[in-house]
Amino acid sequence: MKGLRKVLTPFAPDQSGAVSVLYELGGIIVICDAGGCAGNVCGFDEPRWFTHKSAVFSAGLRDMDAILGRDDRLVSKLVSAAEKLDASFAAIIGTPVPSVIGTDYHALRRMAERRTKLPILTVDTTGMALSDEGAEKAYLELFRRFSKEKLPVEPGRIGVLGANPLDLSDLKAGERLTATLESQGWNKVCCYGMGAGLDAVRAASSVEKNLVVAPSGLKTAQYLEKTFGTPYEVDNPLACRLLPEQDWTGKRVLVVQQQVSANALRAELERRGAAEVACATWFMKKTALQRPGDLRLTEEDQFEALVRDGGWDAVIADPTLWPLTEGCDVQRVDAAEFAVSGRLVE
Repeated sequence: MKGLRKVLTPFAPDQSGAVSVLYELGGIIVICDAGGCAGNVCGFDEPRWFTHKSAVFSAGLRDMDAILGRDDRLVSKLVSAAEKLDASFAAIIGTPVPSVIGTDYHALRRMAERRTKLPILTVDTTGMALSDEGAEKAYLELFRRFSKEKLPVEPGRIGVLGANPLDLSDLKAGERLTATLESQGWNKVCCYGMGAGLDAVRAASSVEKNLVVAPSGLKTAQYLEKTFGTPYEVDNPLACRLLPEQDWTGKRVLVVQQQVSANALRAELERRGAAEVACATWFMKKTALQRPGDLRLTEEDQFEALVRDGGWDAVIADPTLWPLTEGCDVQRVDAAEFAVSGRLVE
């Protein structure tokens, strides 16, 4: 039944993905809401909130502010925050409130820049999409705004796009990606938003190559290729550590993960002798990254039927999904997805 959830809770929405991208970059992040959306982001959807604080604020819109679109009040609050904090920029993140009243983000940005003297990013998230779509918008807005200068390419310098806790489910993803890429011979790893700050974003044109580790980073990688000629590769080198060491020869395996991680797991399973590997995701499914038969899941009963009728030997997915596989004779391999369940990879 469409929309019926017996096991899964609502997934992290797009505004949470946008905040996740900008969280470590030293800006003032204003969630354009009455308070509830900011509470969800900080209390549930941003695991770094409990270990590493960031300047995340609610706009605190009252009913009539929202109905009448009183942008001047939001700008005044932002000016007050900018006077008290040493911030490099400010970002205004959309929610259902500005979506419903049709907020003019371009006008809001101009007003805020004129009064704060800070660069202002506006991300037109609506609260109606999932976190990866919000992250995609935030990455693109961030690099369009700050990556403007064509710099000489530095050999051995690599950028990483798509690394955030909601897409990779790992608070140490930045450190692990850096260590992995350095072991492959890269001498400077810029993991944007998880280790690399705003200066690295400004110098994005100097990297030799970009690595896209989640679908949310793909559109920005394509933008940087078009703008500066920077080539990119799509892969998540951390994904394969989710696989247990066992004999996969002849196995039929279903992988349920964000698309880049799922593809990385599929490639490794095929290398280890798996007979068939199908990939499914609850999130964005980019045409350029899919194979025939890959699926985007939207409903619990869709996943239940896929597992029940697929004849799989193993299913790799977030453990929150296991109650939906009761009665199925399959091996269950845990692969946490934070945006689905709030679980992190251990």
